[in-house]
Order: sequence, then C-alpha cells, then structure tokens
Amino acid sequence: MSQIVVDIPRMHAGQLDVLRQAKRFNGLMCGRRFGKTTFGEILAAEKAIEGKRIGWFAPTYKILDEAWRNSVKTLAPITSGSNKTEGRIELVTGGSLEFWSLDKPDAGRSRKYHDIFVDEAGLVRNLRDSWLGAIRPTLTDYRGGAWFLGTPKGTGYFTQIQNFPDKFGDWAFFRKGTVDNPFIDAAEIEEARRQMPENIFNQEYLGIPDDDGGNPFGLEAIRKCFGEIESPGEVFCWGIDLAKSHDYTWAVALDRSSQVVFSERWQLPWSETRKKIIDLIGDAPALIDSTGVGDPVVEDIARECDGAEGFKFTRTSKQQLMAGMRTDIQLSSVRFDDEALLHELEVFSYEYTPGGGVTWSAPSGFHDDGVCALALALECQRRETHKIPVSFAGLAESSAEDFKPDPFEAFAGDPFQ
Repeated sequence: MSQIVVDIPRMHAGQLDVLRQAKRFNGLMCGRRFGKTTFGEILAAEKAIEGKRIGWFAPTYKILDEAWRNSVKTLAPITSGSNKTEGRIELVTGGSLEFWSLDKPDAGRSRKYHDIFVDEAGLVRNLRDSWLGAIRPTLTDYRGGAWFLGTPKGTGYFTQIQNFPDKFGDWAFFRKGTVDNPFIDAAEIEEARRQMPENIFNQEYLGIPDDDGGNPFGLEAIRKCFGEIESPGEVFCWGIDLAKSHDYTWAVALDRSSQVVFSERWQLPWSETRKKIIDLIGDAPALIDSTGVGDPVVEDIARECDGAEGFKFTRTSKQQLMAGMRTDIQLSSVRFDDEALLHELEVFSYEYTPGGGVTWSAPSGFHDDGVCALALALECQRRETHKIPVSFAGLAESSAEDFKPDPFEAFAGDPFQ
C-alpha cells in the first residue's frame, strides 16, 4: 500500500515556543515577518489531518484568499473535495477546513468546530460581537479551542485579549517579534532599529503596539470627529476617489462647516460612474482623483462641471494630502457619521520604509477609498476658502492664481518630524 505524503512546513523555534505554552484560547500578537499566519496554517492543517473540523476567519476576502490557497496546495494529496465558493476543504481523514470572511458579523453561525483561527484579528471590525455572538458558540459541541492572530496594528477587542490570562485560566497571550524568527537576518533588524523612531520599531519589529496602532491621525482624535451631524448645511465642495481594479468609487461632500453631508461608495461601469458624478457635483467645487485611468475620466467630467479639478496621487502628494487631513482631524474641525468611513480611518496606517521614507495606506486586504475621498474634500475646501478675489485696488494686472497659496508648502518633508 503506497503512503501519501503531505508536505507541511516545520515550525521555527519561536513558533514552537508559543505552541508549547498554548491553552484553550490564545492570542498571538507579532511584529512583521514572525510568521503568525504560517503558524496558524500549519496548526490548522495538522488538526484537520487528525480528523478535526476547523474554522478559519479573516477580516476580508482578500486576506482570506492567501490562507485558502496555501491550504489547498498543502492538503491536495489528501483532499476528497474542495469548493472555493463555499470556502470548504474536505479531507479523506474526515477532517475539514471552512474559510469565512468577517465582513459580516454572523460568519460561522450554526457551524461546530474543534478549533478556530482568526487571522489579522486586530483589523476585524466588531471583533467582540463576531466572537461572542457567532464564533464562540461554534466551539461548544467539541469544547474547542481558539487562536487570535494579529499584528500591533488595529485596536479594540484584540488588544483587550492580552489582559484575559489574568482573568480567565483558559486564556494565554503571546507577544513575539521579528527577532524571534531565526530565519530573518539579525543585521537587517538592527539596521531597521537605527533608521526608525523607537515607537515604530517596537511596533513593527517587536510586536509592541504604539498607542495609536500605527494610525497617523490618532484613534482618539478620529472618534471625537465621529457622531451625529447637527444642522447640516448645503453642499460646499466634493472629494471623489475613483475606483481602481476592485476598489470602490467613493464621493464625499462637505458643507462650509466641514461636516460630511454626503458619503457614498459604489462600483459601476465607467460610463455610469461618470454620469453619477456629474449629476452629484453639478457646478460645486470638486477635487477628483485623476491618477492613471482617472485622468481622461476627470477631463471628461470637467467639460460638464466647471468646478471639477483633478488630483494625481503620488507617494509625496498622498503624504502631503493626508498630513493636511491629519491636522483637521486632530483639531476636530471635521465631522462625519458614516461608520464605514470611520472604520477606514481607524485601520489606515503609515509605515517607515528603508531610507526613512513614509508610506500612507490601508493595510493589505483593506481599502482607503473613503479616506482619500475625505482628504480630497478637505483639500478642496482649503483651496476654495483661500481663493482671493480677482480684482484688487492697485493690483489690476494680478490674478487670483498669483496669490493662491501652495496647499502643500507647509508640509514639506516628514510630517512626523
């Protein structure tokens, strides 16, 4: 009888150290490149081979997809059936893996599992509700276990888990850094330590969360801007981020008091998006993403809407744009009540790159369309507010453009220095 070989990666010393101390429920917070997701994939595969039912959860389908592909490849020799639409892999051993996106809080409801894994737990919106309301009951039949895997980025319930071992005897919490992965060059880590601010290095490489979880706006400041819009005014200006690939087009409108009086996202063919934007903005000032394929779209819109203007995103211009919004948020001069926009702002992050640069973006698997639309609207408002009337006594030959300030002049260089 031939023997079936399943090639499962071996855990490195840091991962084995976590496994040896594990309890029924576990939280694992890691710096980058420790191998938290790989750790979970290995453990999930081994348990499924033993004949157990496993549930794997992630914040979005994009993040979920990598774990799905890795598991399909690893378990192919003993797979009796798989269905990507249903997110299910069945093994000849009787074990199974089911994959769920936590875009919806009821993911996994009505199932029963021996063990569950929540990947990128710090980025899950409403993690507490998903865990207690839907996932935790799936472990009752088998008295199953749980692993929450994540990075220091993100806030909320995942960061609270680190205190559970002091309250509940069946919880364990582990913090591991890049330094705990023996396959990462120690000299590279030390080089990063020299280049990065201490709090950022601690977060990215040691797994120690920064107070704001790597968020450039400040989590407390964001929440102060969120709430009911009282006495909304008429639309004063627009910011619109156009869709790229699988992203959404997102339109945000502000009144003169910097209150968000309109916020909507959609995915439509370009022809319908063009018409929708023209109908929305009319002759109001609008700053629209004109990067890449957006350039001809904005030109087309501008022929119909006198107030429409393009904005090209580059690494530098995006940093400057976000630095401007950072000031608005920290001064609580903007107000919004859109929960989807709140979530995008909370998970948005910055990273220091080799050479001391800064990149501003949503974490992998997330979108920043709403963040960009709001930033564009605020910049559009600044430009309109600072416009100077065309005619001045004694300055007949000068135009408004001669006096229009450079909106990014004040943000030259690193906004965190």
